[in-house]
Amino acid sequence: MTTKVLPQSSSLIPQEPQEPSGAVTIASSSLELADGNLYFAEAEKNERRGDLNDAITLYGKAAFEYNSSKLFSRYAEALLRLSNVHYQLSHYGEAEQVVLNVALKTYSRLGSKAGQMDSYSQLGKIYLASNKLTQSLWFYTQQGILAKQVNNNTEYIESVLGIANVKIKKKEYVMALRDLNRAELLARSSNNSSFKMRIRDARALIPSKIANKT
Repeated sequence: MTTKVLPQSSSLIPQEPQEPSGAVTIASSSLELADGNLYFAEAEKNERRGDLNDAITLYGKAAFEYNSSKLFSRYAEALLRLSNVHYQLSHYGEAEQVVLNVALKTYSRLGSKAGQMDSYSQLGKIYLASNKLTQSLWFYTQQGILAKQVNNNTEYIESVLGIANVKIKKKEYVMALRDLNRAELLARSSNNSSFKMRIRDARALIPSKIANKT
C-alpha cells in the first residue's frame, strides 16, 4: 500500500446516512463495527512490524467505520493511534491536526477525561519533537491540571516528566532537575517503576556540572 495523506478533519466525518428502517440500520452498524475492529487490529499488526504507511491507511479506515457506527470513543482512539504513527514518521503537522482538530474535540464532547489527558500528552509530545516548546509546555500543563482534578497519579507524573523534557530542550536545566526529582518522588511513593528508565534518560541529557551542583 502507498502512504495515505491524512485528509482534512471534515473528510474524516462521513455524511449522516439515510436510515430507511431500524432493522437495516442496526445491521449496517454491526457490519461497520466489525469492519472497524478488523481494520484496527490489522493496523496494530502493521505498526508493530514497522509497516507504518500501511498502519496509517488502516487506522484511518478504522476511524471512518467507528464514526459511521457512532462509536465515538473508538473513533477517537483510532485517531490517536493514527496520530502516533504520523509522529513516528516525523509527520508532525499531520500528527498535530488529527488530535487537535478531531480526537481532542471528540473526547471533550464525550466528557472523557482520560481521552482528553491522552490527547494533551500526545500534543505535548508532538510539539516537543517539532520544537514548538511553548505549545508543548501548555499541553503538558493541561494534562497535569486535569490529572490533579481526577486524582490520576500516573497521568500527573507523565505531565511532570513532559514538562521536564521541555525545560531540558530550553536549557533550563536547574528547573528541569527539580521536575525530574518530583516525578521520581511521586513514582516511588506510588510504587510505580514504569518511569524509572525515562527519568534516568532525561537526567542524562543534563550537563553533569549542573546536575552535580543540585
